Amino acid sequence: MTLDVVIGDDELPRCWWGDSPDIYRIYHDDEWGRPVDDDHTLFEKLCLEGFQAGLSWLTILKRREGFRAAFHGFDIDRVAAMTERDVARLVQDTGIIRHRGKIESTINNAQRAREVRDELGSLGALVWSYEPVGPTTVRESVTPESNALARDLKKRGFTFVGPTTVYAFMQAMGVVNDHLAGCHARETVDEARAGFVRPA
Repeated sequence: MTLDVVIGDDELPRCWWGDSPDIYRIYHDDEWGRPVDDDHTLFEKLCLEGFQAGLSWLTILKRREGFRAAFHGFDIDRVAAMTERDVARLVQDTGIIRHRGKIESTINNAQRAREVRDELGSLGALVWSYEPVGPTTVRESVTPESNALARDLKKRGFTFVGPTTVYAFMQAMGVVNDHLAGCHARETVDEARAGFVRPA
């Protein structure tokens, strides 16, 4: 597939994937690639990327509010305290992807995220320690840094965190700026990253 910009009906150039439907356009323009250090948002996105495995991101975006309702707004402590009874309830919840393994993974990953927070001060401190040094170019699926972060997360007991999933997470959370050259959002994200204070 050729990675290129497309011109929308509003005459703005965007990454090829980000122009339509509208839910993609809003996500591309206002969210994707903006640097994030908030543990709440990082945890939510890591979990949603895990749910996305094998599916389209559009499927997840359309259900994001359902996921937030099901998982207490992705509050790490509340999700970490969920039980098998919650799992049994959620596999019947049509507002989310009813995959038992991914539901159980979300609860497990909340427990692991809490351990990271206790050890390092924040989940963000771990994630941003794998930011590439110097400029990056768009890759199809993985980078050395996403491989390394995936290995670290797996070593800590996280699940559904393969290198492809982790790279998509890093792109979305602004750990890299993979908006294409010519995309109207690229410069905005570069400026946001330049002023962003990385977690210690």
